Amino acid sequence: MKGRPDATAETSFAGGVTFRYIETSALLAARIENDPVASAAVRGEGRRFLSALTIGEAARRLIRAGVLQQLSSNQVRAALLWLGRFERRCHTLDITPAILARVRRPFPIEPVRTLDAIHLATIESIEEAPSTVAVVTRDRRIAENARAMGDFVE
Repeated sequence: MKGRPDATAETSFAGGVTFRYIETSALLAARIENDPVASAAVRGEGRRFLSALTIGEAARRLIRAGVLQQLSSNQVRAALLWLGRFERRCHTLDITPAILARVRRPFPIEPVRTLDAIHLATIESIEEAPSTVAVVTRDRRIAENARAMGDFVE
């Protein structure tokens, strides 16, 4: 999906949230750690968005968990299937030249790691108005920057 979605075309959900950006740390907390708060936030109302980076990061973490024997091969296989189903229920945003251009500029709270900067730039790319975006994350740096950019953080 390219460009910004039109917030006026969406139904507003509780708290005014229209868009829900699912970041990798929350997705993995919901799946690997069975964190009920992360699970509820990932399933929350609103049009779900994620970066293509999220799927790559999550898949790599699941594969690594199998290699390190933190998960069995059956658990890894099941989690990867779940990840594919989840991706199909979301709007996946490509890492575009515009997102990479945004990565090259400072964020409100530095330092920001490169992959986190890609998430933050992706979040900015979907915003019609920051207050309509809920950022679902367990990453402190992403949460702090998202709040500084005016987004709601779960």
